[in-house]
Amino acid sequence: MVKHKKINLKIPLLIMILLMIVAFIPTPYYLYQPGSIEALQPKIKIEDGYTKEDGSFHLTTILSVKAMNPYILAYGLVAPHTDIVEEEDVKGDLTDQEYNRLLEFMMKNSKQNALVAGFKQAGEEVKIDYHGIFVSAILADSPAKNVLQVGDVITSIDGKKMYEATEFISYIEQNKKEGDQATLTISRGGEEIKKTVKMVKLDPSTNKVGIGIAPEEDFTATVSREVEIESDDIGGPSAGLMFSLEILNQLVAEDLTKGYKIAGTGTIDHNGNVGQIGGITHKITAAYEDGADIFFAPKDITSYDRNEQEVIAEVEKNGYEVEVVPVATLFEAVEYLEGLEEKS
Repeated sequence: MVKHKKINLKIPLLIMILLMIVAFIPTPYYLYQPGSIEALQPKIKIEDGYTKEDGSFHLTTILSVKAMNPYILAYGLVAPHTDIVEEEDVKGDLTDQEYNRLLEFMMKNSKQNALVAGFKQAGEEVKIDYHGIFVSAILADSPAKNVLQVGDVITSIDGKKMYEATEFISYIEQNKKEGDQATLTISRGGEEIKKTVKMVKLDPSTNKVGIGIAPEEDFTATVSREVEIESDDIGGPSAGLMFSLEILNQLVAEDLTKGYKIAGTGTIDHNGNVGQIGGITHKITAAYEDGADIFFAPKDITSYDRNEQEVIAEVEKNGYEVEVVPVATLFEAVEYLEGLEEKS
């Protein structure tokens, strides 16, 4: 006679249920990791542009993953080259809709600035049409927080048309004091509305006042040729420098790549000035892992800048064999490339 031992399935079943429940517990974190580097020639098409390149220009990306549950978060704790960032540090107090509008604007603006910088560097004609002041951030303790939204475009203040951010700031500094009000005309979701905002002191140590926003110029560049720039699902402003280099390379007869695989990052403005970006250590890692020869990075200009220091430290720490070239302007990047010998 065979005696069968009775198996208690309750404990394994309870464990499975608990594991399934944990999988649906959200966490307020994102994982940041090295993303991809993407060739720019297939993404940028310029009418009658030069398309022969012996090398290539590449933008660099960061892989952003929402830690939807504790399992993903646990993976982030052990995965190499991974930063765990609180959701508040990523989005602040923006709604998903506001955050997406901001990313879309940043990419649009990045492409427009790259057009202006690249065409100017090539000596070609550029016309800029300003649409107003884009609200890219609002101070949490500003009265404007209850009036404006990230993504609003301010087209006038007190009836005076506004085109450039410097003009907007200058008008307030010259005409307003703390406690004064201003009437703003705003474009929001295709509708024009009017709002009244109160001036606040921006810095206790000075008398400067404002409405407590980060103003950006919303504009469209009209250039002398048809240009298409494909950015897919990439957001943010950090591809500006690399966009402008590829644009320039298609406008001039000389191949600036000279056979090298060139990656990089950095914002760009109308005048070709390169600005700081976030996550540069992930971007140099992505460039190294994809075999880049050269990596352009924003040069540290002010005491607050860290990109140049961070990228050089990351290269030295990991022994990456990539030539890091810090630049402050598009012109500096072009000057470096023109001085390179052809890659053998």
